Amino acid sequence: MLYRQFGNTGVEVSALGFGAMRLPTTDPKDRSSIDEVLATRMVRYAIDHGVNYIDTAYPYHNGESERFVGRVLQDGYREKVNLATKLPMWAIEADGDAERILNEQLEKLQTDHIDFYLFHGLRKARWETVQKFDLLKWAAGVLADGRIRHVGFSFHDNFDTFKMIIDAYDQWDFCQIQHNYIDINNQAGTKGLQYAGSKGLGVVVMEPLLGGRLVEPPQPVQDLWDTAPTVQTPVERAMRWLWDQPEVSLVLSGMSTLEHVVENVANAGTYSVGNMSDDDKALVAQVRAKYEELCPIPCTKCEYCLPCSVELNIPGLFDILNRGVMYNKMDEARERYLRLDEDKRAAACIACRECEAKCPQSIPISDWMVHLDEILGQGMDVDACLATMVE
Repeated sequence: MLYRQFGNTGVEVSALGFGAMRLPTTDPKDRSSIDEVLATRMVRYAIDHGVNYIDTAYPYHNGESERFVGRVLQDGYREKVNLATKLPMWAIEADGDAERILNEQLEKLQTDHIDFYLFHGLRKARWETVQKFDLLKWAAGVLADGRIRHVGFSFHDNFDTFKMIIDAYDQWDFCQIQHNYIDINNQAGTKGLQYAGSKGLGVVVMEPLLGGRLVEPPQPVQDLWDTAPTVQTPVERAMRWLWDQPEVSLVLSGMSTLEHVVENVANAGTYSVGNMSDDDKALVAQVRAKYEELCPIPCTKCEYCLPCSVELNIPGLFDILNRGVMYNKMDEARERYLRLDEDKRAAACIACRECEAKCPQSIPISDWMVHLDEILGQGMDVDACLATMVE
């Protein structure tokens, strides 16, 4: 395992972090049904092989992720890792909520302190929550009493908002941003990564595989990868690109199988800054352009949009269309869609837009539902409908 300095904190972290958001489950329809036997093997394998950063959050696995992490870090494993979790900003509605939630998290995690504590999913509206309830002052108090060791934030908005949040508080230790070789101009982007690095912040990268979209390249993308002089897996290429950047402190992976853990741990002991040539970077740029050309909906399947008010599987519906378009298998996509019960199809969306307020990618979900049903349910021309969305 290779290690990196975590900004100016003085802490050395593993190049790979374990994200406890996509743990294996015993029931694919119930995110709370964590497969504890398999998930425990996975987490402890990672720690035994050098991973020293475990990331969870209040809502992951319907609130069960923190409890699981608390259990898996027993038997001496807590002392081997830096533990990160997050304050759910959407749940802060009154003075005292942050204090109550933190104490609840400490109890669930079975620990007396959290090493890295994040304000979860900051964007402009949630920054206003930080200011309204004076949460930076509250965080200073919690830092002083030792219940948290370092304070940071995860982020989903544009670069200007990212810079504003960093500049508004000189005690940030770290931040967490979505980054991968596709999202260089999305959200904080590469520009935000470099700005945070210049300010001495540790930078945690989430969504390195764009919700799994980079794991199974469609044929036009694979054709490009096949021109490379070396053979590597899609995961290896994506992680390698991130680890080449000096501002990246660690890359989080939300692993759901033991095979994922083994592969990522091996890669994290191989690639460091400067591992990519100019030719490598040029090929990545070509791949990025091809992906952007092929994939219509920028959904990462994070499931923040769930539960839907009418119980639609929003990420699942988006995945049907994305796969149909990317892999040029629209007939299969339409068959898959029409096998769904009518009340589970996109046409059942009531456009309440509750999901849109939760979506880190700012996807106009209700609008997409209309077009998704037109394409998959009514057989309308995909290019014409997608052109309408672009407009």
